[in-house]
Amino acid sequence: MTKLAIIPCTVILETLFFRKKFSRSIQMSLSVLLLGVGVATVTDLQLNAVGSILSLLAIITTCIAQIMTNTIQKKFKVSSTQLLYQSCPYQSLTLFLIGPFLDGFLTNQNVFAFNYTSQVVFFIVLSCLISVSVNFSTFLVIGKTSPVTYQVLGHLKTCLVLAFGYVLLHDPFSWRNILGILIAVVGMVLYSYFCTVETQQKNVEVSPQQVKESEAGPLIADSMSKVENGGGGVDDEPLKVPMWSSKYSRE
Repeated sequence: MTKLAIIPCTVILETLFFRKKFSRSIQMSLSVLLLGVGVATVTDLQLNAVGSILSLLAIITTCIAQIMTNTIQKKFKVSSTQLLYQSCPYQSLTLFLIGPFLDGFLTNQNVFAFNYTSQVVFFIVLSCLISVSVNFSTFLVIGKTSPVTYQVLGHLKTCLVLAFGYVLLHDPFSWRNILGILIAVVGMVLYSYFCTVETQQKNVEVSPQQVKESEAGPLIADSMSKVENGGGGVDDEPLKVPMWSSKYSRE
């Protein structure tokens, strides 16, 4: 349920604070996607105060982090590696200071009192390496696309996990899971199609403006050069050939 709520929260935040518009087609496709993932994954739902508060904090922080990741990369024109290099030390320090206390509060166990064998340390290091790879791919996908598209890919991963679990591990699978995955795939296809159509429309609209700007550029430059040289615009004869041309003459 927490993962399903990230997409609506991201859409609301981008609409309110960044004035980003999501068309009805995009909204409809996202609704179909969330419906399918909900049908396939949500079974028993139990709520409590601590879990609800942590889930709400997880949703808000995840949405803000992904939106800022996309915004910073595009605003400052930095790569995913550069942003990850700059942000990881602060994230690591924050987790190191808050993590043990939060873990002790939730589990009533001290993480430093655990018996760290060589096998445990090996899997911790392996988990860290995998986490770095996940963070790199997250920053890369969000920077090239958008936070909403990244969440759509995350739901695709969920559907693939369910399918591979049934095929390879023979996990219990019902018609409800199959129906949910099919609905989710339809939502993903619709989202991809509408995003592609809107991107092509924007490119078509931008191209004529770029042509007009390129045509207007030399005229503006000529006007500015005449003003800087003290030209009056009324007494001066209009330039019919370039300044660097040998045919240019002025009486």
